[in-house]
Amino acid sequence: MITLNIKQTDERYIAHTYQRFDVAIVKGKGSLCYDDSGKEYIDMTSGIGVNAFGYSDPVWAQAVAQQAELLQHTSNLYYTAPCAELAEILCTRTGMEKVFFSNSGAEANECAVKLARKYAADHKGAEYYNIITLNKSFHGRTLTTLAATGQDAFHEKFTPLTEGFLYAEPNDIAGLEKLVSENKVAGILIETVQGEGGVNALTPDFVRAVERVCHENDIIFMVDEVQTGNGRTGKLYSYMHFGVQPDVVSTAKGLAGGLPMGATLMGGKVADVLSYGDHGSTFGGNPVCAAAAVSVLSRMDDAFLSQVAEKGAYIRSRIEEAGFAVSGLGLMIGIKTEKPVSEVLMKCMENGVLCLSAKEKLRLLPPLNIPTEQLAKAVDVIIEALK
Repeated sequence: MITLNIKQTDERYIAHTYQRFDVAIVKGKGSLCYDDSGKEYIDMTSGIGVNAFGYSDPVWAQAVAQQAELLQHTSNLYYTAPCAELAEILCTRTGMEKVFFSNSGAEANECAVKLARKYAADHKGAEYYNIITLNKSFHGRTLTTLAATGQDAFHEKFTPLTEGFLYAEPNDIAGLEKLVSENKVAGILIETVQGEGGVNALTPDFVRAVERVCHENDIIFMVDEVQTGNGRTGKLYSYMHFGVQPDVVSTAKGLAGGLPMGATLMGGKVADVLSYGDHGSTFGGNPVCAAAAVSVLSRMDDAFLSQVAEKGAYIRSRIEEAGFAVSGLGLMIGIKTEKPVSEVLMKCMENGVLCLSAKEKLRLLPPLNIPTEQLAKAVDVIIEALK
């Protein structure tokens, strides 16, 4: 399927860290993309939750092009309008007070960890450095965010990892409270829906318990919104489903709609924890990426987010009616397959639909604006592949 030149050049010169499908995507428009043979696919992956408005969205592309012609990069030694505007949007719509921009979700989580540890050191003592995360979590691939990830398989080849991470069982309130009582804890970091861990949503009671435990023990409450954020679950950020207010929110993926950007949002408790020289990023807040993010977020109003929720409910109802269990939230969906998930993925691909996997589940992360008729057609293909 892939032309020999592309595949051979890739395999010769690119590190073998990815097990690619035998498809070379050469162009896309909206929720459709095309390989080098001209075959059309409905994309239910959006670049693993990155292309919030699909491929080559005209509004997004115009914002990127206009900013690139005006100013593509300075550095954080100077002010730029897109960076300031994006920070204002994020803070205004979340109730947070400050933002640190970076390039990825892993970097956003690194910043969150630094915030929690510095706050604890300043207020309780340097021995309060432990960060609690959850089993089956995923927080990134740097040494620190690998340590934060609650999956042994990600730890084995890269020890020693950064010290000071403890793991609680998802939805086990008593277990979490016990960990806090027995350790000097700086922060608790959770995903409300564990994407890479199997698209498993935490219970509302547990999420609210994490907030309560943090408040009672002066611990920084952090929510990893790298995959769940920026409209993916039908709210701007997934924690908004649970009636809680984190001290720190990390996000990336769909934020800039296809360009690399991470952000760490800080509530009042930690807004002034970092001072000059405590943290930095050469590309963080890049004007082109920031302009792209402004374009994305400015279109995610209540009406749009309601449509995301409706589309997620549609997928869930269709899959459940077909007899398969569904997990997740909004347009972040996991489907328990009866046959090997790899077989389902290949069958979908053969019939023109691109999907993902997460552990033993089929994972769907379609563009948030996928047209109803394309969504229905893709679900038809997926259901047939599941049988």
